This record gives sequence, C-alpha cells and structure tokens, in this order.
Amino acid sequence: MDTHKEGTQSHHRKSCTVDSLPDKCLLYVFSYIHQRDLGKIARTCKKWRLLAYNQQLWQVVSFRPEYNGLHVNSFENLIALINVRFAPSLRYIELPCELVTPPILHELSNKCPALRYMTLDFSNAMQLHDFNDLNSFPCNLKSLCICLSEVIFLEGFMRRIYSCLSSLQVLHLIGTFEQTSEGEEDVYEVVNIGKIKAHTPNLRVVNLYGITFIDDSHIELLTSNCIHLECLALNFCLRVKGASFKNLIMRCKKLKTLLLQHTGVEDVYMKSVPWETSQVHELDLTSTELSAECLEHVLLRIPFFTYLALGHCEFFTDKILGEMVAAGKFRQLKAIDLSSTSGLSENAIYQFLQTHGSGLHGLVLSGKPKLTESFWLNVIAFLKNIRICVLGTANGWFLKLTTKVHIDQVIEAFAQNCPYMSRLEIQWDPDTIRFSDKSSKFIDHIRLRCPFLKSFTLSDGEYYEMVKSNFERADRVKVIRTTTFYQTSIISLVSCFNDLLFN
Repeated sequence: MDTHKEGTQSHHRKSCTVDSLPDKCLLYVFSYIHQRDLGKIARTCKKWRLLAYNQQLWQVVSFRPEYNGLHVNSFENLIALINVRFAPSLRYIELPCELVTPPILHELSNKCPALRYMTLDFSNAMQLHDFNDLNSFPCNLKSLCICLSEVIFLEGFMRRIYSCLSSLQVLHLIGTFEQTSEGEEDVYEVVNIGKIKAHTPNLRVVNLYGITFIDDSHIELLTSNCIHLECLALNFCLRVKGASFKNLIMRCKKLKTLLLQHTGVEDVYMKSVPWETSQVHELDLTSTELSAECLEHVLLRIPFFTYLALGHCEFFTDKILGEMVAAGKFRQLKAIDLSSTSGLSENAIYQFLQTHGSGLHGLVLSGKPKLTESFWLNVIAFLKNIRICVLGTANGWFLKLTTKVHIDQVIEAFAQNCPYMSRLEIQWDPDTIRFSDKSSKFIDHIRLRCPFLKSFTLSDGEYYEMVKSNFERADRVKVIRTTTFYQTSIISLVSCFNDLLFN
C-alpha cells in the first residue's frame, strides 16, 4: 500500500471543513439565514462573528416583529446598532411606531447615506412621540411607506419632514381597511394629502391602499403636482368614485397603470374620462360595480392592454369581449383575470384563448364552475408561454359541480405544454377532483417538466398531501401550498410590481 497517498487523502479529508471555506462562500451561506439567527451564529467563533456582522448582510432590516422582523428593547439599543452594524451600507429599514423617534431619525439621516427605502408603521399607535426636536430626516429616499393609524393624526410629524421628501419616487400610504368594521362611521383624515403632493414633485408610483378617508378630492390634489406619475393604485379606497379621473388622465400623461380593485367607481364619472388619449394599458377593475354599458364604453376606448383584471365584474359579457378582440385591444396582452365573470360563456373564453393564449404570461379563470376538465384539456395547449395560472372552483352550494374532475389529465397537460410555469393554483376541492394511485406519475411529470415551478397551490386534502410529499422527496419543500393560507395572483406581472410591494 502507498502510505504517502493514504496520508495525503487523510489530510484532505481533515482539511475539508466548513471553516476551510473562503470567507465569500461563508458570507453567501449566511445571506440565507434570518438576521434573528445571525446573532446566535456570531457566538461560534471570532471569524464567524466578523462574518455574521458583515454590513453586506444588514442592508435590509426590519424591526417589526409581527412581520417577522427583529425586536429591540429600546431606541438606545437601535442607535447603537445603527452605529456599529448598519451605518454606511443600510438601504432599507422598517420601524414600528415606538422606534420612530427624533434621535433614531437623526442617526439614520446622519449615519446612513445609502438609505433609500423606509417604512414607518403607525398602524397600532396609541400616541406619537414629540417631534418638536426633529431637525433632520433621511433626504435621499427613493421610496417611503407610511402605515396610517385610524385616529392618530400625523401632521405634527409630517410637518417636520416635508422638506426632505423631494427625492421620493414611490409613496405608499397604507390604511386600515382590514381592521375597520362596517358599523364605524367616524372617519378621520389623519394625514394631509394636499401638503404631501406639494413637496413630492418626482413621484412615479403612488399606492393608497385601504384608506377610509381617501376620496376624489384627494386624488385631484395629488395629481395636480405629480406630472411624472406612472402608476396609481387605489385598491380598497371605497370613497373613490372616479370624479377626479378626467383631470388625472389629462394632467398625468405618463400614467400607464391604474389599479382600482374594490373601489366605488361610478358609471357617469368613468364615461367622462378621455381614455382614448391616455397611456393607460394596465387596468384593474376587480370587484367594481360598473355596468355593461360603462365597461364597453371604457374598455373599447383605451388603445390597448398588457394587463387587465376584471374579476367579479358580472356585467363583462361575451359581446364586450368579442368587440375588444375585433378591435385589437389584446394584441400586446400579457396577463388577464376573468375570474367569477358570470356574463362570459365557455365558448367565448375558448375562442379568446385560442387567439391570444400563446401570448399570455398570466391567466386567472377561477370561480367559473362550467370550466372543468374538458375545457382545460382543450385550452392548455394554447398557453405555451404561461407563467401564472389559476383555475378551478371551490365547491359551494351555488357552484356545486355535478361531475368529478379527473385531475391527472389536467396536470399532464400542463406538464406537456407549459414549461415556463412558475405559479399554478387549482381550486377544485377534494369532493370535486378524482385521482388514483397512479396520480404520482403525473405529479412526477409536472415536477420534472416545469423546472421553474415555485408555487403549486391546492385545496387541503388527500391529493394535496400526495403532491406535497412528492415534491418534498425531491427536496422542493416550499413549492406546495394550500389555498387556506395562500392565494395566487397575476399582480406580479404588472410592470411596476416591485415598486408596489409593501410589508
């Protein structure tokens, strides 16, 4: 035996440890570890301590524990962290109300020149700190998100920071729609939109989400000074009727994305807008109550669409869809949501997908009980470039299906025809779908032939457990989800999606 060779191999085995990895490799590994656990890793040794506290790992920091962020006991501890760990590299920070204090904001302003994204959460505030001593605020922010309180007025705070907001390109004002009960009548204007717009002339994206006091007068104020506006999102702002949209379109010539999900838009105002002169090509009218006449009037006057969401628009009909196809409105379409549109027939949807399915990256056709196995086996072949797809109908007394859906053939059709699929949601419940012991073979096919699949959502039940175990055996443990906790959307296909993200 060659003892020299054996000794060399033994030496290599002993030297191949984690500690022998280059620092940049360890740093890359540490980047996947939650910041909450980096403190524990830092106790291992001096080398790991230096790496765990490397500023590259602390460019994005959240101090909101309820959103999986870090918890600090006092603002003195946070000031120490800013000085020791974050200072020159911090780009994004989230602060709860109790940490929004003059000393902390001073430190962020003076010590963090790279800070561009900030979230200030006042949603659970009982009272604010005294901001009379606030003399500095980060003045190079690109994006600011403020989570509003229902009753805490922010004008005292805002008055101290208005002069520092001129660099803002993205503004999120997040309301309390999800916390508000229907019986509440008192609505307070807790932040002054008019004063904000006077100091933010460079806004490109404005997201006003679920704010109970927002109405058309606020939109009118906002758009009078924001001529660079490209995206306006007013989802769940129920007091918005559309009276300001005429001036919005006339003033904001760059506006291309208008998101109006669950707003109170009315026919008379929507009809008066000069849509034919607009640049809008991404539109969301989900859960609005516009009439068929109004939908036809609006949708046929907009030059073209790349993104269109009409979920729960019961007056969107075969006639309107046919006229839009004939007018070439869908030639550049990338994503469409037609979920729960009772006015659309199976035949109209089939013809539409036959013509435009190959160009689609996103399609939502849930909540339509007549679209079962036979329909999908025929149309999936048209969806060669689909990335996101939602289909099926959760069972209910008014949507109950009389036949079983053979899920294996649907899964096989996606595996054979949709290699770019990244998110798939099938809403049929266990009482509706039919599968067998051979189903695992078809699950194998979609797992292997759709390598980009990162979310596969199913109703909880025996089939869900089978699919989940299949993917977990292949070490793809985070792919399979249940409709109970996760809902798939095509909103990620909006051009400014990254700027619309908050929380």
